[in-house]
Amino acid sequence: MNKYDVFDEFGYKDDYSYLNDVIEHTLNKLNVKNAYMDVIFIDDDKMHEMNNTYRHIDRTTDVLSFALEDNETIHESIRMLGDVFVSIPKMKAQAVEYGHSEKRELSFLVCHGLLHLLGYDHTKSPEDEKIQFGLQDDILNDLGIIS
Repeated sequence: MNKYDVFDEFGYKDDYSYLNDVIEHTLNKLNVKNAYMDVIFIDDDKMHEMNNTYRHIDRTTDVLSFALEDNETIHESIRMLGDVFVSIPKMKAQAVEYGHSEKRELSFLVCHGLLHLLGYDHTKSPEDEKIQFGLQDDILNDLGIIS
């Protein structure tokens, strides 16, 4: 059984219970069992600080993932995947910029971050980008989260 928690440090007022389906569907689609992870909602200042501290990029970003697993041959009964941090202000701005709902943008960011925890990295090559973004599209389309 997979376990995940969402910690709302930002104070996001909208319903985000649909993230349970996004997380569970992502894990099921990739046949991940007995995994634990957290999603943490934060503000832009905290995200900027974390991006600068851990990636040496002096600006905010939309999502950061901190994986606890770092090799491809995990043989533990419970997988501790790590944490996905989402900037709620950045998510809201991107939803407007891209012309879709906050539900779509937040679902995309959580799915994107979770895939990073599972070892996907779109920054490695165009092929890796195609794979990760294709999976994200498939997962959101499977759930009917289109716009």
